[in-house]
Amino acid sequence: MQGVIEKRGAVAVVWFDNPPVNAISQAVRQGLIAAIDTVAADTDVKALVVACRGRTFMAGADITEFAGGPKPPSLGEVADVLSASEKPVIAALFGTVFGGGLEVALACNYRIALNTTKIGLPEVKLGIIPGAQGTQRLPRLAGVEFALKLSTTGTPVGAAEALEAGAIDRLVNDDIVSAAVQYADELVVDGAPLRRTHEMVVNADTYGPQYFAAYRESVKRKIRGMHAPERVIRAVEAAVNLPFQEGVEFEREMTRESVADPQAKALQHVFFAERLANKVPGLGKDTPLKSIKSVGILGAGTMGGGIAMNFLNANIPVTILEINQENLDKGIGIVRKNYEASAGKGRITYEQVEQRLSLLTGTNVYTDLAEADLVIEAVFENMDVKKEVFKKLSDTVRPDAILASNTSYLDVDEIAQVVDNPQRMLGMHFFSPANVMRLLEIIRAEKTSPETLATILKLGKNIGKVGAVSGVCYGFIGNRMLRGYAQEANMLVLEGASPQQVDAALYEFGMPMGVIAMADMAGLDIGTRMRESLDESQYDVRTSYVYDRLVGMGRHGQKTGGGVYDYVPGNRTPIPSPITEALIQEAAEKFDIPQRSITDEEIIERCFLSLFNIGCELLDEGIAYRASDIDTVYINGYGFPAWRGGPMYWAEQTMGLERALVRIREFAAIHGDKDWTPSPLLVRLVAEGGSLRDVVNPKPTDNGAG
Repeated sequence: MQGVIEKRGAVAVVWFDNPPVNAISQAVRQGLIAAIDTVAADTDVKALVVACRGRTFMAGADITEFAGGPKPPSLGEVADVLSASEKPVIAALFGTVFGGGLEVALACNYRIALNTTKIGLPEVKLGIIPGAQGTQRLPRLAGVEFALKLSTTGTPVGAAEALEAGAIDRLVNDDIVSAAVQYADELVVDGAPLRRTHEMVVNADTYGPQYFAAYRESVKRKIRGMHAPERVIRAVEAAVNLPFQEGVEFEREMTRESVADPQAKALQHVFFAERLANKVPGLGKDTPLKSIKSVGILGAGTMGGGIAMNFLNANIPVTILEINQENLDKGIGIVRKNYEASAGKGRITYEQVEQRLSLLTGTNVYTDLAEADLVIEAVFENMDVKKEVFKKLSDTVRPDAILASNTSYLDVDEIAQVVDNPQRMLGMHFFSPANVMRLLEIIRAEKTSPETLATILKLGKNIGKVGAVSGVCYGFIGNRMLRGYAQEANMLVLEGASPQQVDAALYEFGMPMGVIAMADMAGLDIGTRMRESLDESQYDVRTSYVYDRLVGMGRHGQKTGGGVYDYVPGNRTPIPSPITEALIQEAAEKFDIPQRSITDEEIIERCFLSLFNIGCELLDEGIAYRASDIDTVYINGYGFPAWRGGPMYWAEQTMGLERALVRIREFAAIHGDKDWTPSPLLVRLVAEGGSLRDVVNPKPTDNGAG
């Protein structure tokens, strides 16, 4: 039973225990209302403390109710009952007080918290808005600025910031429930007023239309394309301009709109997809895990340093190996510079900078990695170089240490051939900048053991990454799909679209930047170098022609001041280049490609259906376990807009599999291109009336695979 009452003198402590995160289920909601009724009738009780057992105060809604909708009583009804109490109600906060948990706290009269507590309203990340009076109570209690910050970004804040804003009344270091009882006694003795957030008002003169217009302008890039943040802003605006009950009605209207919006379904798909990606078919919960207490990294470049920061942030010591001392010093200096920049912005303290750097050691010799539990290679993307490195590692580190390559494309099985005990070998593909990007693409090699895979999946969570498992193929999930996406963009340019039209269409779709501008940012020379090691039959000579010619002219992208686009010093804004325009015309004539007018709709369909078709191939080949894993990769590693659900979800839900297949076949008929051959899986699903959700690849049967 939820809502067990424990009396401590004149204070009743109402306990809730709904593991693992005290989600606000129907039983919890019923328990809260019943507890208030019981306390109201008990003349010996003068105040009430709402408390939770386990690792956190109520951390939000019960996600099992998402599909069918919440059952009565609603959380809004609970908030009404709490705020109507004639006896003071104190919320004892700790852990992660998110969503509905914070709305419960806001309906109480006072809030006390452990100083490690975080609070937040993350609903916009699910395409919805706080729907239990949070948009009306928080601005009244803690101010409009704080309410907008929490509710439009979904990013939590620490207890100190919440205290400063007024969302929390007192902080303590330990024993939150005893402190809450003491606080309640003080409030009763002092005759403190029943501070009811619904009775508070916001100064409408301070927060007029101009204020909200300026706020919308300040966040428009962050919330581009998303509907829920605008609904949140309107609801907070209602808190300023309307009486409480009218504001609550407006919040309900915005909630109904959000729940019915396809973006909510897409974002909830993403929410569950990220959690499902960590669950590998055939990998049991009882799989033993290795302890990772120290990490070695080969390479002190941008990637190596970024990877190191993930482990330092998690309080795991790191040793970076770089043979060249100058490069080692430079790499460690960049790590320091990154941390100091974060401290300068108030994200961490300068004490934390020094604490994290104290865990970082540099070395020039392999033997200093001998006792590492995990060693990650982040050196030049060349098979011979990587084999040489792993042969040395295999001879140096402990036989039970996990070995990982950060390769973006290369065959992990081939690398593993030089490793003694290849069961401990896999790929850990971090995305640049590695200390910022959330994705960790985990490459399961042929002989990777279940223990190795399970350990790295758990470690990925511990360092704040979203893990997704891929089998071995050229480019794995992400970069193999990227090849088709980029190839179509470049082909469209040869057919008559300008680079800026292609990039603008992709940006308008919701991508953080166009694929051509992205190539300039990454460096055109990277692709040229890779193609130099391939036979021309292994890539499309037509779509790489312009890039390779630009590299031959010394135009490598942003880093050289010019690539596909021109750039002015100190400014990364792409400028159309007459040099590129001439090369495009040269390529079109060389390969006899007719010029025509191309619509933005065709750009979107060709780029993203190519992505989707290759995704279906990856599923059919067993490289990816699920379509939702592919969505996870593209949202967290490549910036596909989460509110569209990912490329696989987008194609099935927005276009439909049948329509997608029709368009792919039409493109195949026009272009006669092997890259437009429909995936056999897609053909089967359409013929059978199936769904991508039905496709889950089983555990591979080969020896020792994870």
